[in-house]
Amino acid sequence: MRDTKNSFRLALIFAMLALTAAFAAACSGGGGSDQGGGNGGEETEPITVASDIAYPPFEFNQDGEPTGFDIDLMNAVAERAGLEVEYQNVNFNALIQGLGTGQFEMAISATTITPERDEQFDFSEPYFNADQSLMVQSNSDIQNTGDLGEATVGVQLGTTGADEATQLEEEGDVADVRTFNTITDAFNALENGQVDAIINDFPVSADRASQSGGALDIVQNIPTGEQYGIAFPTDSELIPRVNEALAEVKEDGTYEEIYVKWFDEEPERIP
Repeated sequence: MRDTKNSFRLALIFAMLALTAAFAAACSGGGGSDQGGGNGGEETEPITVASDIAYPPFEFNQDGEPTGFDIDLMNAVAERAGLEVEYQNVNFNALIQGLGTGQFEMAISATTITPERDEQFDFSEPYFNADQSLMVQSNSDIQNTGDLGEATVGVQLGTTGADEATQLEEEGDVADVRTFNTITDAFNALENGQVDAIINDFPVSADRASQSGGALDIVQNIPTGEQYGIAFPTDSELIPRVNEALAEVKEDGTYEEIYVKWFDEEPERIP
């Protein structure tokens, strides 16, 4: 009888231990969202990425979804960094201000790295080389910035194109600078004759010129040696992860594939 009781007690103890172990395993779950890395079935970390989604071919809406060079690149970087990106469409000037106040966790929007901006927020390593350009109607007498003495130049508010035009205005080489909230509005104003020229990032203006049916021409490349970077609030913990993933994208051929997809040519050099 004593042996039977002991056997029953032992069986009960083993059953309780098994239930405890099963409960602990169920509570622990899978890999946490802060583990990083997008492979191995690990859960990804949701991040809000701001972008002015009206700047083709870098970011624009297609069938209600954001697309473009920046979007494809950001998605590739996010996959390698273990991040789930959720895009927020924000006017570019508001995007710049929001980064300075920590309103967004990250931003990708053909944003040029400048010393002034570097004081307000932080950047990733560069991911794109760019210059400015002068665009006019195809029948315009304006052929370079030296012809802008009596012209009204359109620019997008908050951009380095606006900085370039403002400097020319201050030097007396431009009669007037007119700002627009989006570059699309500036392009439309040029086509309608409301401005005489536009100073803007070369790749974006080239894309619009190619779709204008010969109505618009780029008459001058303005070399500025600009580079775009992914932007973050100051001292963001995401910067090392994103830089590591960006380096992988550049090294494994993904960057070149995305570049060719959107610009129909290989990059002269990868930043």
